[in-house]
Amino acid sequence: MIEIALLCQFSPPDSSFTSPEKAFNSMIILYVVGSVVSLLVFGVIGICLYKFVKKATPDVVRELRNITVAPPLAPAPHVSLPPPVIWEADAPTMEKFFREIAEEKPVRFTAPDLYSFTSNYSTRLGSGGFGEVYKGQFPNGVNIAVKVLKKSSDKRAEEQFMAEVGSICRTYHINLVRLYGFCYDHFMSALVFEYLENGSLDKYLFDRKQAMEWEKLHDIAIGTARGLAYLHEECQQRIIHYDIKPANILLDSNFFPKVGDFGLAKLCNRDNTHVSMSGFRGTFGYSAPEFFLTNYRVSHKCDVYSFGIVLFEIVGRKRNAGVTDSGNPDWFPEKVWDAFEKGVLDELVVGCGIGEGDREKASRACVVALWCVQDAPDERPRMSAVVKMLEGGVDIVAPPKPFQYLNPMRMGSTSGSSGSSEQTKSGSSQNSTATDTNSRWYRNTTTIMRKYEIQMASS
Repeated sequence: MIEIALLCQFSPPDSSFTSPEKAFNSMIILYVVGSVVSLLVFGVIGICLYKFVKKATPDVVRELRNITVAPPLAPAPHVSLPPPVIWEADAPTMEKFFREIAEEKPVRFTAPDLYSFTSNYSTRLGSGGFGEVYKGQFPNGVNIAVKVLKKSSDKRAEEQFMAEVGSICRTYHINLVRLYGFCYDHFMSALVFEYLENGSLDKYLFDRKQAMEWEKLHDIAIGTARGLAYLHEECQQRIIHYDIKPANILLDSNFFPKVGDFGLAKLCNRDNTHVSMSGFRGTFGYSAPEFFLTNYRVSHKCDVYSFGIVLFEIVGRKRNAGVTDSGNPDWFPEKVWDAFEKGVLDELVVGCGIGEGDREKASRACVVALWCVQDAPDERPRMSAVVKMLEGGVDIVAPPKPFQYLNPMRMGSTSGSSGSSEQTKSGSSQNSTATDTNSRWYRNTTTIMRKYEIQMASS
């Protein structure tokens, strides 16, 4: 028995029992195999779901686009859509929205683009000291006007280019010409504007063959005033145009006015009361008298003066400066003041060919123009006040006598061109009598118009 017990004690172990190390290895193998199998199963399921959703998506999108809004009392159709389908349907709308935002800013075109738009510059609309304007068309059928600026060695073309792009790209108003884009390289500088079918106002004022009824001219005056009010008072930075004249007031197919040609424009902070100038800007006959005074800083009120001169020409439907049959100088604004002072303004309006139903508006426009052309800049109204006065919403205070010192006939004809360094010199020499005495008179003037504007605002 003892031998049997010892034999059992020292017999080899049963093969059905394994060591702890081998058991651990077996567990690892089982985990790895299970993970691989699980990944394969989930992968197959995912592929099947992807193919199913991809196949079903176009039908769902078509269903979404065909849905119409039900009447208020009818039950709305119920469509159960997964979130990815909603994003896919909204994406084109958002992209269109982003494109529309981008289109609001001027686009930089290439010279070949403009060559294509204008059909090799085949239709010329006009020309001037700045260059030439051609008619063109975008591929989508929108008509455009392409202004090709002249190159010059004194960098005046560069200054005009920067003035136009820098000012118009910051604005958007229905009474301002819209800038679609520009082109600038070593060979050319060009600006691409909206095309306005009826051209500029001057041909309707000075060409008897294209005479325009007073009611339409009155609307053009108000629209132009609104555009200037926006530039002076509503932009983040005030924009001074410096060259308001009939040639720069453009008309669309419905004779809706838009201020254009910002080649002399300048930006300034709204808090600045005056702007430093290096020389004359504008067109003789339309420029404010402070340009011809020594050591006098100009402000946005020079645009108000120019608008007043244009308003006189709208009433008279002729150029302000002329010569009588006897050879004497004839200046229409002085005639208006004489008629106003004598109380016969209606007679002058009748002599301008304005009908009885429009005489009250025309007489009002004459009084507004007399306010705008005051020699003292502070006496001139803001353009927003000009709009109210022209619309007839407020009573107009009798203006003081304008033209205290300067006779604008000495400045040249109203048909003159925009100012240059040569014109500045001639203007200074012709007005050498306008010295510091006149400058002191400007500074010491009591601002009647400012008091009137406060009354208008409080009424």
